[in-house]
Amino acid sequence: MYLYETHLPVTDTRASQAFYTQIVGLSFAYRDPKRDIAFLWIGEYRRSMLGLWGTQFGRAAQKSHFAIAVSLPELLIAGKRLNDLRVATRNFKNERTTEPSVIGGMPSAQLHFDDLDGHLLEFIALLDDDPNAEFIGSFSEWEASCQAH
Repeated sequence: MYLYETHLPVTDTRASQAFYTQIVGLSFAYRDPKRDIAFLWIGEYRRSMLGLWGTQFGRAAQKSHFAIAVSLPELLIAGKRLNDLRVATRNFKNERTTEPSVIGGMPSAQLHFDDLDGHLLEFIALLDDDPNAEFIGSFSEWEASCQAH
């Protein structure tokens, strides 16, 4: 199983569509201007989809969160790439950084950032290392702790 689609309320579907295609790297799927909706592919064509729903029709703009799985090499360059595009990135502790943080319990590396409406996005890469439920820290600290064992 996998998540096929998720949806976010946005204040401007055209601006959000540009953010998600140009900044995040998703692919355009379909736009329904009558309902003010844009659909974007996440990753492989027709595998997973994001729907952006305009709030002009009375939909509440409740803040949401979702994560997009990326490869570790993609994650390791994402912080600099996003910051170069003027998108601030944060670690798990909400501190500004371009370096991914690691949650050792599952283990995974991630980098957080906000879209134009304040929805929390996460790029995540699952790690093949053994779990360490005690560890939450930077990717470089995680690598050092794995090499020590």
